[in-house]
Amino acid sequence: MISTTIFPGRYVQGYDALKRLGVEMSRFGQKGFVICDPFVLDRLLPDFRQNMEQAIEIKVERFGGECSEEEIGRLSDLAKKAGCELIVGIGGGKTLDTAKATAYELKVPVVTVPTIASTDAPCSALSVIYTPEGEFKRYLILPRNPDLVLVDTKVIAQAPTRFLVSGMGDALATWFEAESCKKNYAGNMTGDVGSMTAYALARLCYETLLEYGVAAKSACEAHAVTPALDHIVEANTLLSGLGFESGGLAAAHAIHNGFTVLEQTHKYYHGEKVAIGTLASLFLTDKPKGTIDEVYSFCESVGLPTTLADIGLSDVSDEELMKVAEAACAEGETIHNEPIPVTPEMVSSALKTADAEGRRRISPAPLDIVEEKVK
Repeated sequence: MISTTIFPGRYVQGYDALKRLGVEMSRFGQKGFVICDPFVLDRLLPDFRQNMEQAIEIKVERFGGECSEEEIGRLSDLAKKAGCELIVGIGGGKTLDTAKATAYELKVPVVTVPTIASTDAPCSALSVIYTPEGEFKRYLILPRNPDLVLVDTKVIAQAPTRFLVSGMGDALATWFEAESCKKNYAGNMTGDVGSMTAYALARLCYETLLEYGVAAKSACEAHAVTPALDHIVEANTLLSGLGFESGGLAAAHAIHNGFTVLEQTHKYYHGEKVAIGTLASLFLTDKPKGTIDEVYSFCESVGLPTTLADIGLSDVSDEELMKVAEAACAEGETIHNEPIPVTPEMVSSALKTADAEGRRRISPAPLDIVEEKVK
């Protein structure tokens, strides 16, 4: 049996790391095409653009907002006409996925610079392609990981805390999905089984969340960089990225993809929907009560969703939930990496149960009702 583990070429993280971006870019070429999300372009780029231009020639372009084939095509044409030798993405997950796909089209190196720690997209050899309207379309498996991932924790700490918490929701799935793949000998993103290194990193990701999640959230709320914040940024970005890609995906991310068929969920972040997918997967795979309590307690402590209402589905119908479940169980979806056969009916039931448990924990039965049941 062959196992495969994949990594980004270099990972740089720390306070004021953006000051090194130009020098790091210059290792890959003399002219860079820089894709910036609107906030970065208008608010952050002026602070480090001059420093970057001292090391390398750049052309900057605004990201259109959706990682779609149309946007990738537009940016690829512009970068090719400009004669750029590398692609740089600065922003959130969709900006980075678009940069990776653009670099793939042009067959040039790619640098990812996340400004929020909300997903594990920066490190992966994967772009999630959506329609222009924001509905999940397909995964684009790339031939290699980013050549450089650069994370400035000073910038991360200035972003809204919701992004960091959402990243913890995405990272929360890492161990449970990798564990399922390990049990089922399911392939990771390369198609091979994961290595002991991958599974160990996935487990470390989970343990780091439990240990430092609350303290990191407090630091981010104070716009402060602390060791706890550093640990969680690394867990959200590097450990989660390595864990999912080399360990494998399973139910949680498939359920997230299912949620995208409902427009009500589109305003919620990737990690927020993955968190619900993780909670549902606990019931789907019959996890012990202690594990279920531990995961719910963690979500509650950092403010991750624990009910369907938390992702815009307070009035969701059975028919709508079945659409989610059917999409999650589509042929080729990662839910089939679970060590049990999974049907849409099972997913719908797991979602309903996860929602009921979340609501029960928010509003436990009054003491008099409990006492009456005991009698």
